[in-house]
Amino acid sequence: MEIKLFNSLSNKIEVFKPIKEGEVSIYCCGPTVYGDAHVGNTRPVVVFDTLRRFLEHVGYKVKLVSNFTDVDDKIINRALEEGVSETVITDRYISAYRDVLAKLNVNPYYDNPRVTQYMDKIIKYIDELEKKGSAYNKDGDVFFRISSIKDYGELSKMKVDDLVVGARIEENSKKESPLDFALWKKTVAGIQWDSPWGKGRPGWHTECCVMINSIFGGRIDIHGGGFDLKFPHHENEIAQAKAHDGNKIANYWMHNGFINFGDEKMSKSLGNVVLAKDALKEYGGNVLRLLILSTHYRAPVQFTKETVESTKNELARIQKAFNQLAVAIQLKGGNLNAKEGNIDSFLSALADDLNTSNAIAAIFEELKQANIALRSNPQDLAKLETLFANLNAMLDILGIKLTYPLLSKEDVDLYNKYLAYKAEKNFAESDKIRNVLLAKGIL
Repeated sequence: MEIKLFNSLSNKIEVFKPIKEGEVSIYCCGPTVYGDAHVGNTRPVVVFDTLRRFLEHVGYKVKLVSNFTDVDDKIINRALEEGVSETVITDRYISAYRDVLAKLNVNPYYDNPRVTQYMDKIIKYIDELEKKGSAYNKDGDVFFRISSIKDYGELSKMKVDDLVVGARIEENSKKESPLDFALWKKTVAGIQWDSPWGKGRPGWHTECCVMINSIFGGRIDIHGGGFDLKFPHHENEIAQAKAHDGNKIANYWMHNGFINFGDEKMSKSLGNVVLAKDALKEYGGNVLRLLILSTHYRAPVQFTKETVESTKNELARIQKAFNQLAVAIQLKGGNLNAKEGNIDSFLSALADDLNTSNAIAAIFEELKQANIALRSNPQDLAKLETLFANLNAMLDILGIKLTYPLLSKEDVDLYNKYLAYKAEKNFAESDKIRNVLLAKGIL
């Protein structure tokens, strides 16, 4: 199957060709763990988990990695406020984040590296950049020299001259250029590491470069993250990789859009966040996941009462048909683990730059066929089994995890009694059984 993805680097749709045939390497920037994740933070999680599920379904072996940034000024400040170590803070919020992932039905990652596990390699990487002339030390602070590479700004499509004009001029700045960025920061408060430049901690942009190199051993297929990471974070990753390794880290760069709360993106800085744990508690992982996937990943998602309610109704429709198929198959002694049939329209939608909105439309077309089969030809067991298998496969790729009634012999006997009473027009007894069956989710 030909897969096409929008590459932020080239700014166009490209046919996807992995570096190694049959294998795909993906790195998605993870959270800085100083507080609870909000709903906006869940979008890249859902998008790249879905991409991974799709690629695996069509036959690829996928290594998806997402990191934890567990050293940062915000983490240090929170630790100082609470009078605890940084590790207490990061462990707390990594645990909370893992709980969010589980409730969002996210499959396990190939790796979830922590920055602090790679400190020796980060220091070595920065030292090598300095020896190549792409970094310089100023009183214990080390900066990347953007003049050492060509085409800085190629990912964000920004020109160096425009960036320099727009940059804030810092009084007594140690930088040679206002665009040079920190690789190592001299610090006096919080967690520190010894380095050739003195005690300090690394800059944010270097960390991902080192983890990608260490885990994947070089260039990767896909680098992903939110649109807000394109500049400066991903731009600065490319700059370092060009200076250090002569490449741009990844062949394909994918960026998802924001989740908007009203007319603005959801962010802690704007103070309009809904915490992921609260949304999951109120709506559940399936609703939040379906809401995120209902819009193409590059477009903004609207998180409102109206869109949540609409998504809940859509999920209820899917669940109802799913249950009815499962019950009908079991009542006929059929197979709930039959092989899927033709889901080409669904897979083709995902192969077209992960068009999940069109993929969901394919699911509803399958639901339509299921409802027709249940009404007009419920005796065609093979048809029902295939429809159920198709829905199961499509929902699994989207990470929508539905349960369905598993009928006992007593349930089957009760259902047959219900039908018998209905046939006899003994509605008093049939209604009693009907209420029991409804409570069990069988009707």
